[in-house]
Amino acid sequence: MAKKVLLVVGDYVEDYEAMVPFQAMGSVGIEVDAIAPDRKSGEVVPTAVHDFTGDQTYKELRGHNFAINKNFDDVDPAEYDGLYIAGGRSAEYIRLNKRVLEITKHFFDADKPVAAICHGIQVLTAAKVLTGRTLTAYVAVGPDIELAGGTWKNIPADQAVVDGNLVTSPAWPGHQAILREFYKLLGIVISS
Repeated sequence: MAKKVLLVVGDYVEDYEAMVPFQAMGSVGIEVDAIAPDRKSGEVVPTAVHDFTGDQTYKELRGHNFAINKNFDDVDPAEYDGLYIAGGRSAEYIRLNKRVLEITKHFFDADKPVAAICHGIQVLTAAKVLTGRTLTAYVAVGPDIELAGGTWKNIPADQAVVDGNLVTSPAWPGHQAILREFYKLLGIVISS
């Protein structure tokens, strides 16, 4: 039976951090439902492209439209095997949505696999699920992890940290690492 994953995004989600996992998971047979607060299936969220161009922080450019394929209000987290939280600016405001936090808590309470990347970890801090956890995130989110009772690891952007059912990565260069570990948590074995 195919695994089913819930991908949480919002307006100005980081383009790569929504598009790449959605397509990569689909390519190995995972059924992925992409949701965003206040969105229905067939609607879109605008994405943002974040890149480092010599400034002290990243620059944000308008990206693509990312299609939502599941009604937010119809989601039953019990129907899913895993949760993937994309990063970007969207995380700072979707974490204010009570239902997003309830969905997130469900996966931790049920000890189901959770992947979060970059600023997506802000959803985890607001959901209060990080006490005693070791994880990573974009460097500017590190203090939030510590304030939420977790331990932040500053690692290269192309790596990931696994702690129990949780896998995290600092940014989109870590897609290969975070997806590889998320597949393992889901019990998916890929062989050549």
